[in-house]
Amino acid sequence: MNTNSAAPDLFPVYATMRASIRAELRSIRPLDAMENDHLTDALAWVESGAELCRLAKPATPPKHLVAYFAVVDDGHILLVDHRNAQRWLPTGGHVEPGEHPRQTVARELKEELGLAPGHPIAAPLMVTCTTTVGLTAGHVDVSLWYVVHAERTQPIVFDEGEFLAARWFVFDQVPFARSDPHMPRFIAKLAADHPPGTRRGAVVSR
Repeated sequence: MNTNSAAPDLFPVYATMRASIRAELRSIRPLDAMENDHLTDALAWVESGAELCRLAKPATPPKHLVAYFAVVDDGHILLVDHRNAQRWLPTGGHVEPGEHPRQTVARELKEELGLAPGHPIAAPLMVTCTTTVGLTAGHVDVSLWYVVHAERTQPIVFDEGEFLAARWFVFDQVPFARSDPHMPRFIAKLAADHPPGTRRGAVVSR
């Protein structure tokens, strides 16, 4: 967020949030040269003093922070058919002013899937800077990609206002042609970090 125009009593909140996001980014080990470029860009953006959060729909400011979270279980990932993006995507949402991205994950998990995390949300696995497509195309999402563990037997009650469907996919059967352009790279990183047979906790119905 641009602290130059902020009320003085909000400076500590903004500074704390900016420091938290910087720490999340610095925890990421890039998969490849592209992710290294995205990480460098994201860190420079955070350091610039620019507004970090979306303040008005659909895209003000035109570059803002998003927390993706991949719900996974034993070599499977849960994706949603997003109405606006018109793609199969992990669930997630915009980070609100003053909110830690891990709080965004917990909040959106409840709002979008009716679930609560059953384990602490760990540091993000990946960062991407992507120009959006679909019905709200043209702005840049700086996305932190988190991982949440669940069991495929759990009932999922998804937000039908945002999504047409929710479905589990085996890692190598994700519909990459109709997903986030960075999904193949994320799946490669996810498979290395969370191979089949990995279970590190679960989520519970709210």
